[in-house]
Amino acid sequence: MNSNIVIDTNVVVAALKSSRGASFRMLSMVEHERFVIHLSTPLVTEYEAVLKRGLTTLSPQEIDDVIDFLCAKAVLNKIFYLWRPLLKDPGDDFVLELAVKSGATIVTWNTNDFKPAARFGIAVLNPRDFLASLEKQP
Repeated sequence: MNSNIVIDTNVVVAALKSSRGASFRMLSMVEHERFVIHLSTPLVTEYEAVLKRGLTTLSPQEIDDVIDFLCAKAVLNKIFYLWRPLLKDPGDDFVLELAVKSGATIVTWNTNDFKPAARFGIAVLNPRDFLASLEKQP
């Protein structure tokens, strides 16, 4: 199992809305370095924009702290190519582009939206399945 991942925004939102569930558990593991997160400027920008819509009880400063933490732990990637639009939701294309660039698995609750990722050899898992795959690793 590839331990390089791109975390879709819906997973970050779910983790910050509730301390129960796979999304929160996965984000709680970031500091333990069981996997490597890959980020790009467009993805970080989306995290910030979506989280600051008031979807969680966190203050803007707390959201900034979470994003800063993720950036500090992640590998930052520059994307120099665009295939847009490729996916059903054009807003997801930069997630796929980042996954292809970094050779990472996409972790999302919207796995069906990323079915075309298979043509690039990119795995797409929900957080539960990703955590289960980690448990199988030595």
